[in-house]
Amino acid sequence: MGAEGAGLGVGPCDPQVGGGSCSLCRQLLAWALSTGTHHCRLRKGLANLGEEMPGEQPVAGPVEAGAAEDGTEEGLGGLTPEELQQGRQATLALEDMMALSAQTLVHAEVDQLYQEVRPLGQGRFGRVLLVTHRQKGTPLALKQLPKPSTSLRGFLYEFCVGLSLGAHPAIVAAYGIGIESAHSYSFLTEPVLHGDLITFIQPKVGLPQPAAQRCAAQLASALEHIHSRGLVYRDLKPENVLVCDPACRRVKLADFGHTRPRGTLLRLAGPPIPYTAPELCAPPPLPEGLPIQPALDAWSLGVLVFCLLTGYFPWDQPLVEADPFYEDFLIWQASGQPQDRPQPWFGLAPAADALLWGLLDPHPRRRSPVGSIKGYLGRPWKQPEREAEELGKGAEDGQ
Repeated sequence: MGAEGAGLGVGPCDPQVGGGSCSLCRQLLAWALSTGTHHCRLRKGLANLGEEMPGEQPVAGPVEAGAAEDGTEEGLGGLTPEELQQGRQATLALEDMMALSAQTLVHAEVDQLYQEVRPLGQGRFGRVLLVTHRQKGTPLALKQLPKPSTSLRGFLYEFCVGLSLGAHPAIVAAYGIGIESAHSYSFLTEPVLHGDLITFIQPKVGLPQPAAQRCAAQLASALEHIHSRGLVYRDLKPENVLVCDPACRRVKLADFGHTRPRGTLLRLAGPPIPYTAPELCAPPPLPEGLPIQPALDAWSLGVLVFCLLTGYFPWDQPLVEADPFYEDFLIWQASGQPQDRPQPWFGLAPAADALLWGLLDPHPRRRSPVGSIKGYLGRPWKQPEREAEELGKGAEDGQ
């Protein structure tokens, strides 16, 4: 089990474009005039928050707005004015926090302040170390990002997103200490010592049902919290879920480098992966990209829950023309007939079917929110082993 992550690029508003020439700036200008917020500050914030993502494209070109049948604004890429306002508020709050954090960075070498104990994780953009405070002995996790591949703005953004989320039992707690060293930027979080969720998922088996439900419930709660702050997480996968104990009773969401305010324009800058929502694979509603919504996280959560229950991905990519497993799923969704159930779904109980059909609805406006998981807890998500085998045999025999 496993897949390479696709690069998702954000199309930021170009701060050098005069007169608010991008379509999102024009919509934000209307809000600025009504709320007294200065247009230049809004445009600066949008540019800052999109700047660090790979594959980005400058936003330009006006789009005429028109009302859609569901009450959203076509010129806003399907967002309602209220949804756009929520994303704008998150953008400005992060901008202010970044400006303050830039003034309070500790300038020191990490080894002067902390003793390295052991590595906790390594990624493309940095590493995480278990350290102890040299004077107090306090254990901490330190995320270190090398300067050659990380700008100060990119570091401050990830640091401040973590701080802005506050305390939540299923989110790694960020401490308000940012460090600038000669060759790196670093920040501190609570240590989570039992690795990531991918090491607990047995291929072709998944997790035991109680553990799968616990993980799903905790992650749904974390995502709901993130969405309540006007943000979209955008990077849900087992590698970003840290496990707090050997029995996998508690998990915490980590790594907020891809988190963005609701409505940020997004383009798919690489091949899709199982977690990629189908609306990202389609032509975007605006020339600049797709304004992101919490429905992206709901799709990723559905894929992750399927992995927890089966030890498989449901498909490689959500493209009918390229992936027969995804095509089979859509046929089954359309017919609802038992004989159309795809083979990878044989072992799931009706409650899991209903939950995943909602989270994996290909239409984002019809997709269930992440919190829908709460309505399915305590009910069987897996078929008894014998019944699952019988279902599989019956399908193979054409029954």
